[in-house]
Amino acid sequence: MTETIDRRALVDRHAVQVHQVEPTSPLTVGNGDFACTVDLTGLQTIPDAYPVSPRDPSRPAGTLLGTQSTWGWHSMPSAKQYSWRDALVPYESHRGTVPYVDMSGSISSGTEAGAAERDLVLRGNPHRLDLGTIGLRWRGQHLLPEDITAGGQRLDLYSGQIHSQVLIGGHLVEVTTSCHPDRDVLAFRLRSAALQDGLSVALTFSYGNEDWHHASDWDSPELHQTRLEAPAPGRWQVHRSLDESHYGVTIQTAGRVDQPTEHELQITSTTTELDVVLEFSQHASAAPLPGAAEVQRRSTEAWASFWETGAAIDLGAVTDPRAAELERRVVLSQYLTAVNCAGSMPPQETGLVCNSWRGKFHLEMHWWHAAHFPLWGRPDLLRRSFGWYRQTLPQAREMARIQGYDGARWPKQVGPEGLETPSTIAPFLIWQQPHLIYLAELVWRTTQDTALLSELVEEITATADFMVSFTERTERGCELPPPLIPAQESYGGIRRQVRNPTYELVYWHWALQVACSWYERLGLTPPGSWRETADDMLAPVVHDGIYPAIEGEPWTIREDHPSMLCALGVLPLTTKVDEAVVARTMQDVLARWDWSSTWGWDYPVLSMTATRLGRPDEAVDFLLTDTQKNTVLPNGHNRQDGSLPLYLPGNGGLLAAVALMAGGWDHGPEATAPGFPEDWDVRVEGFTPAP
Repeated sequence: MTETIDRRALVDRHAVQVHQVEPTSPLTVGNGDFACTVDLTGLQTIPDAYPVSPRDPSRPAGTLLGTQSTWGWHSMPSAKQYSWRDALVPYESHRGTVPYVDMSGSISSGTEAGAAERDLVLRGNPHRLDLGTIGLRWRGQHLLPEDITAGGQRLDLYSGQIHSQVLIGGHLVEVTTSCHPDRDVLAFRLRSAALQDGLSVALTFSYGNEDWHHASDWDSPELHQTRLEAPAPGRWQVHRSLDESHYGVTIQTAGRVDQPTEHELQITSTTTELDVVLEFSQHASAAPLPGAAEVQRRSTEAWASFWETGAAIDLGAVTDPRAAELERRVVLSQYLTAVNCAGSMPPQETGLVCNSWRGKFHLEMHWWHAAHFPLWGRPDLLRRSFGWYRQTLPQAREMARIQGYDGARWPKQVGPEGLETPSTIAPFLIWQQPHLIYLAELVWRTTQDTALLSELVEEITATADFMVSFTERTERGCELPPPLIPAQESYGGIRRQVRNPTYELVYWHWALQVACSWYERLGLTPPGSWRETADDMLAPVVHDGIYPAIEGEPWTIREDHPSMLCALGVLPLTTKVDEAVVARTMQDVLARWDWSSTWGWDYPVLSMTATRLGRPDEAVDFLLTDTQKNTVLPNGHNRQDGSLPLYLPGNGGLLAAVALMAGGWDHGPEATAPGFPEDWDVRVEGFTPAP
């Protein structure tokens, strides 16, 4: 049924409560382009108690308590001696020799054993910076977890603020942590008699780090500079320099700011109240800072607006015991993706919490991070990132040109400059190529904004031109030829012969049709090659009664992503797939897959396929599958393992699946929440139907 949802009550019942140090489950405030993750104190007092495991056992652990942004990046001086062009390796294709940004050695199981120095440098640079660690000190000393007792912490989702209470040195310490919605500004409001008895706030800075998982190097103080100025009463300016990277931190407080060591600032107070406002910026600014109360007010207004607009789903009246946990995951995933995945460039898989893959983002994951935003009636949160595609279009065009293709070839594993990273997998993936068309289409469906059509027509054109150029036209039709690796990366070792992956064949067909529609909305005639290629794409081969991952041996390796199911689920029903064959394929996956090898977004894939096949009960079950990679922590994050302690594609995928179930899809059942069991009393508002 459909009725008005009490959104405040819905959100409040999933406020996160913390009563002790939860090493895997810290809390975050942020605005999509900037975020700060804190421990039980409401600051980053004990970062070692929240570890991120290294993939290389010889490296130290990292921390989940990061202060990160979309703009804060660094490269080592050694990166200047190498270019991605140095890593080009020739591969034979039907078009002749095509160069790829390959690498030596191996990256199996996350290791980089035997990789050349050049490849390690290119993989490690640029890397995302941790912009600063903000923590409490007790009488000038670092605190340990055992020094912090009687914890009580609440993430108020409706206001986007964290309220913390702990005992330190026998004193009650109360901290409220907030982030400004439009500026990279943090506010900390401390209330405690301990401020008069030796409690202080420290702001410390590190050098950048090339480690896979670690954003900070605390052992190289001589390689960076921290300079403090006091331009006005109550205001301090920090100038940070790391080789050619520079950024600033503006501090506003009624307390006193000192610099006891080269890279540490200490903020003290003579009263029982201390407000600290920090603005992190790529360029030093003289603009006035808001006070802590103003930051709190703006955070509350912005988050209330977030929850009161867009879509909502209320499962509070559902008696099925699965409903409460599903609703918790849905509400927390909305908060986490808005904080981490709604910025001006595609997010890394661990968002703005901590580094993975050195902070670089994976373009094939952009759909999983952000496709849900327009489906949930929040298209602007996805649209923010389209500018990055426009900015990096010249690099994508250059890669296509070097390889002899038309249009633009979007990279896979990249930093802000849009240059491909050496890898035995990343440069050979192709399923990110149609993503921009899909994402743009979702925003168009929600907004019907004609300005969007012109805004993205160049990027859509370049994308479609490459897709046509990449295909091989044979007597059978248009094929996807080697070298390539499908979304299921298990075929990396045979990339020279992989052909016609099921999901990608259907994605090419569907996305090129959408590109034609984009032109027609603009009153333009689509290039004839787009329609011809879309029509002539091969339908996926059926082998032993099911859709295999690829055409030819080994057909299907039953590990990693069951990506063939994306051909109906992530994608709508097309003339290229048979629903009965998809149903048999799903049953085969359920019976024979290695679930320990899966990833967090695989369960939303199963759910979306079940939904489009008219199997709602299974769709719910898949979202709640009890397996390691589908673990959802108390803070809402989808944990994979110690080295990948959160995985936002799992959260975004969950929201995309629930949007399909709640909002329906083109030519689907004309019912409220058609993807949920009929006996569930589901209340929904504001969803945009999926394609």
